[in-house]
Amino acid sequence: MLSVAIPSGRLLAPARDLLERAGWPLPRRLEESRRLIIETERPAARFVLVKPSDVPVYVEYGIADAGIVGSDVLRESAADVLEPLDLGIGACRLVVAGRDGQPAIADGAALRVATKYPRLTREHFHARGEHVEVIALGGAVELAPLLGLADRIVDLVETGRTLEENGLSVLEEIAPVSARFIVNRARMVLRRAEIEAMTRSLAAAARRGRKR
Repeated sequence: MLSVAIPSGRLLAPARDLLERAGWPLPRRLEESRRLIIETERPAARFVLVKPSDVPVYVEYGIADAGIVGSDVLRESAADVLEPLDLGIGACRLVVAGRDGQPAIADGAALRVATKYPRLTREHFHARGEHVEVIALGGAVELAPLLGLADRIVDLVETGRTLEENGLSVLEEIAPVSARFIVNRARMVLRRAEIEAMTRSLAAAARRGRKR
């Protein structure tokens, strides 16, 4: 059976709904379960629930044939995988944000940027010839400018409410973000028919979801 890595966290519920529309119903209370491997019989598939940042790793190394992952996580990982489909779920933006009314950075000083996306952050600022000191964080990056750890943050924004409630605002957008269906390169050759069938069913389910 096909093995598919799906992410815990914010994408789990929309991914589960999409898979259900595509013909792979998963437990409705999956978020509350401790099960990490779920198998379906018709059609046969094994779904592995992993941390979002681990999805590209499992797929690149062939532990999973395919996976669902946010484009932010995929770009940050730089994993060598195929990306046949934008699923259109989990839409948000990767942005640069800062504190309202923050003083200008002194001439010659490096901008300090806190983020969960150090690779993408460096690429964004270096592409413009700006030298920055990137501070990698795993928790709520909104705290960094409030406590003086950083001048800016790079993070995901959906509604902007969290930024607003913490006195921050969007300064620029780096890229739109949505979930992608990714596939291991070798498995696409070995299991092309099965993977292409799943890709078609997910694409059809995504189109139906956009029409709602």
